[in-house]
Amino acid sequence: MEKYQEIERSIIKKYRKDIWSKFIKAIKTYNLVEENDKIMVCISGGKDSFLMAKCFQELKRHGKIPFEAYFVVMDPGYNDLNRKLIIENAKTLNIDIEIFESDIFNVVEKNDRGICYLCARMRRGCLYNHAKELGCNKIALGHHMDDVIETTLLSMFYGSEIKTMMPKLHSDNFEGLELIRPLYMIREDDIISWAKFNDLTFINCACKFTEKTKDQEELSKRKEIKKLIKNLKETNENVDYNIFKSLDNVNLNCILGTKSNGKYQSFLENYEDRK
Repeated sequence: MEKYQEIERSIIKKYRKDIWSKFIKAIKTYNLVEENDKIMVCISGGKDSFLMAKCFQELKRHGKIPFEAYFVVMDPGYNDLNRKLIIENAKTLNIDIEIFESDIFNVVEKNDRGICYLCARMRRGCLYNHAKELGCNKIALGHHMDDVIETTLLSMFYGSEIKTMMPKLHSDNFEGLELIRPLYMIREDDIISWAKFNDLTFINCACKFTEKTKDQEELSKRKEIKKLIKNLKETNENVDYNIFKSLDNVNLNCILGTKSNGKYQSFLENYEDRK
């Protein structure tokens, strides 16, 4: 049996409950894949996006919904070692990738501040543009449940609002394009376990700026949130999952105010109607 076949088997067999079933559940629950979709599966080179690519291969092979998948790597300026590792992993996993170039790292390097925000925004724009060129109607990103939980807390602690990373959303700037997150229900620990079980090594953070500023990376807001959740789990092991589930169980009768399409509504507006 080839290495890639063993990896595929591990997804369907050993990690059926923790990865494959949750991947399928997210697809069905949020209606992420529809008939005749053309999906650009975005591979950053990390464990999450490569696992997502393998799951899409299995879905295409065994699923009942006909769709097309394009496995794409955008190179924003990776160093030679990271680019080589991405190519080697794609070969090991038997994923036929397309690599297209961008100069995002060089552009961002000239910016004095807001590097991460600018980089993320430019990456997204490049991916949407390339998806349009390929004739795709959806792009798939490898965010998992822990990303969702951490993003929610980041919004509360630093943005003064309750919002989260959605399982799918329409693009504001690219008509007809939709972003989907098929790993939405999968835990990061299970992805790490899958990678270790198959003796796979992926790039972690390929950003050349964090490579130079490890101390600053340790102090990043997302790192703080990860540490906070880890500490809370010592007294309540379900605290992170409870945060995730609360996003699907919002009691609007006990919310001071809501915002929809930029319009704010206070609880006072219909307070008297609740008598």
